[in-house]
Amino acid sequence: MAKSTAGFRCVECGWQTPKWTGRCGECQAWGTVEETVAPRLVRAGIRAAGYAGGTGSPGGRLGGGPVSTAAMPIGKVDAAEASARPTGLDELDRVLGGGLVPGAVLLLAGEPGVGKSTLLLEAGALVAEEGPVLYITGEESAAQVRLRADRIGAVSENLYLAAETDLDAIISHVREVQPRLLIIDSVQTIAAGDVEGVPGGVTQVREVAAALTAVAKDRAMATILVGHVTKDGSVAGPRTLEHLVDVVLHFEGDRHSRLRMVRAVKNRYGPTDEVGCFDLGEYGLIGLADPSGLFVSRHREPVPGTCVTVTLEGRRPLLAEVQALVGPSVLDVPRRVTSGLDSSRVGMVLAVLQRRADVKVGRQDVYAATVGGVRLTEPSVDLAVALALASSMANLSVPQEVIAIGEVGLAGEVRNVAGVPRRIAEAERMGFRRAIVPVGAIAATSGTSGVEIIEVEEVRRALAVALRG
Repeated sequence: MAKSTAGFRCVECGWQTPKWTGRCGECQAWGTVEETVAPRLVRAGIRAAGYAGGTGSPGGRLGGGPVSTAAMPIGKVDAAEASARPTGLDELDRVLGGGLVPGAVLLLAGEPGVGKSTLLLEAGALVAEEGPVLYITGEESAAQVRLRADRIGAVSENLYLAAETDLDAIISHVREVQPRLLIIDSVQTIAAGDVEGVPGGVTQVREVAAALTAVAKDRAMATILVGHVTKDGSVAGPRTLEHLVDVVLHFEGDRHSRLRMVRAVKNRYGPTDEVGCFDLGEYGLIGLADPSGLFVSRHREPVPGTCVTVTLEGRRPLLAEVQALVGPSVLDVPRRVTSGLDSSRVGMVLAVLQRRADVKVGRQDVYAATVGGVRLTEPSVDLAVALALASSMANLSVPQEVIAIGEVGLAGEVRNVAGVPRRIAEAERMGFRRAIVPVGAIAATSGTSGVEIIEVEEVRRALAVALRG
């Protein structure tokens, strides 16, 4: 009465096909199409099994099964069990929304050598002061991790270390140690013996992550999984890995800079797109409570092609400087090079300047970058980019006490952005005295003292205000 049909499904996006293909027809990912068996139930089969269900029949699950916990009114659920516990690293706690929630599963992704293991080793040593912590390393030996712990001062009696790559062995360690925090470095090196595929493959990563998530929820044990990234910066492995976990953190930083940033892109227990800043040195990571000065260069005299803005990372305002260099091109196709900025938005600002403000940059090479290795993707940076480009083109300087905040539209208008009062307050704290903002922002910042607010309606007016005299 029931018939099973074999089909194929992409584990990344769920696209289905009756035949196997090496590449997904929806998300264009390679090697993600796997065979699935979907039972096809006919009405006669359902009627034969009955709604009460019977074991071994297609409709057996319609009768239900045993429950793990009884349902109760939401008002009687104890919310204290999901309260965050601080890790001891203030910048990490800021990103997490207060700390680690018991039973939460976190995914920390970052490029090789950025400092993921150092960050988690420091956090593990601090959490170990309150209870046992289990650190599983699958990429290094236990002795190598001990050397790093000695160097950064992360040795604790309650910090347990094991070098394992087998999932069953890890679960045995958890049962023996009973940790309050489990750290897996990294999830791509762990393999389940009863699952086909090599460690790091789509099937293995999905099954290992699902098993560790189940253990974490059952024991109310916070778990941190280290994940690899692809060459484009996204988390390696199946997309379902990010759906399984509760928090996804990206650890970012330039290898040639000491600045490191932890950014939350998913957080079920706190704000998203929050950022924490660290200084990576010889003896580990040091939190930076006030990183604004790192993203602004100091000049004795005003320099053409520079403009300061205030970006909002989560709830934290950060001062950042945009620099631009425009010069004649010797190529048939002029260069457009960006660093730390969205290249598509810079190209859009260039088009608006040329069309709406008569800034002729068609035959010019354009280089635009940020200071300190920070990456600015917020639309509020558009106005600062426009002023820096026009300043370099005209060889006129934007005054050092001026900041620019606003989104630039294709019609040349300057649009309002969120959090203007908080941005202005941060600029005032850092010594800036004039702010070029969109029309309508002055009402929200009327209580701000010490900063002259200049409202502009279009980019042409902003250029006239910033570059006059």
